[in-house]
Amino acid sequence: MLPALARWWRRAVRPPKPIPDALWQATLARYAFLARLPASEQARLRRLATHFLAHKQFSGAHGLRVTDAMAVAVAAQACLPLLHLGPADTPEDALSWYDDFVGIVMHPADAVAARQVMDHAGVVHHYAEVLAGEAMQDGPVMLSWPAVQGDGTGTASSVVIHEFMHKMDMQAGGAHGAPPLPRGFMGARGAREAAAIWAHTWAPAYRHFREQLIRAERFGEPLPWLDAYAASAPEEFFAVACEAHFVDPERFAQEFPTLSASLRAFFKQK
Repeated sequence: MLPALARWWRRAVRPPKPIPDALWQATLARYAFLARLPASEQARLRRLATHFLAHKQFSGAHGLRVTDAMAVAVAAQACLPLLHLGPADTPEDALSWYDDFVGIVMHPADAVAARQVMDHAGVVHHYAEVLAGEAMQDGPVMLSWPAVQGDGTGTASSVVIHEFMHKMDMQAGGAHGAPPLPRGFMGARGAREAAAIWAHTWAPAYRHFREQLIRAERFGEPLPWLDAYAASAPEEFFAVACEAHFVDPERFAQEFPTLSASLRAFFKQK
């Protein structure tokens, strides 16, 4: 369905059945970064999650039965970044960021994917990659339920936010760590200037993080706070940074003040 038609359809159809209060409160209690949201933002998030659930299809792999609690846990985290991206009267319009797919596949454990890569000599190497989640261009999102359950308990991580940030990134034509930017992003007068502001903020931060990690591994310097997986590629740096930004915004702002300001502008947070 085309994005504009999808937005019209969401407004035209009967409002979906609300998430039961007991289930919603249990979800908030399970994830500390959701529980600490102001009441007004929790209500907005609940509305977004309700509409999200009405337009996505969950399926379980390897015999996993997806319960309402599992689906709500995913919906609440997936919608957290969208809280301020839609109009106040129709916040569900922000769900257009996720219009390119319907399916969410839940696994009972981390998935193992067959991969291949060609080296500089032209030799193809085959290997297996263990995945807690994966987002596919114009396709479904895969999530490991144990990984979803463990999010937000002592670490600045959320596999749900991570994979859905890849989905937002992919709206620019592929995951490159540079999602489509809102008009007037950080005072930019056009799309080219906005892209330049983003690049001048994120590229140096990515290089610096990789250097920090190398010094830590080779010379025993302290490991950086952000998950080391962020050093694997610019798109992973973006997704991991977004996890930390939403799960532990205070610490993230201390560690990465320029990135924090950039993400607050992108997600239209005050």
